[in-house]
Amino acid sequence: MTGDEFGWVYLAALAGAVLIGAVLPVLPTGAAVSAGAVLASHGSPIGLLGVLIAGAGGAYLGDLIVYAGCRAGGEKLAKRIGWLRDNEALDALRVRLAEHEITVLLTSRLIPGGRVPVLLAAGLAGYRWHRFAVVDLAASSLWAAVYMAIGLLGYALFPEPWQGVVAAIVLVLLTTVVSSLVQRRRKKPAAAEPVQTPKEAS
Repeated sequence: MTGDEFGWVYLAALAGAVLIGAVLPVLPTGAAVSAGAVLASHGSPIGLLGVLIAGAGGAYLGDLIVYAGCRAGGEKLAKRIGWLRDNEALDALRVRLAEHEITVLLTSRLIPGGRVPVLLAAGLAGYRWHRFAVVDLAASSLWAAVYMAIGLLGYALFPEPWQGVVAAIVLVLLTTVVSSLVQRRRKKPAAAEPVQTPKEAS
């Protein structure tokens, strides 16, 4: 197998892994993109541009599939497949989409557990297909670029490819954990606020 063949095979595998992980959230897709960036940086024939295209392309196609499923099957299908474990304040997400649709769609991919609820809210709200396709292309590209940057950081920290890959995976896990903790801390004050009755509010 020549270097070029290995590059194409790797890129196809990367795109496929990210696509599967986007539809069935069981694979660490961000870590796969970060690892690909490390390997590309160490002189592999993969190429950083190829990693970006493969990562963004797999994420984009996966998002389109999930969005189509959300529009067709709604909340019941999302829970049955495992896209949504519980109700994630979909009404509040609909309001946020209506007010800041581009910002919400762009950032939902960077927040652990934030992508599917936003896609579901958009699907239930009847968000236009062509508009979603354009915005999500930008969101998928941004997501791939961010995880590539994490991989490049791992490459800069360690000389050996395997060390860089391990460092990139650890950085991805740390980023995910920290982001999840920040989200939980933000939700606690909102949940702790007492719900006022009409008499109490008057």
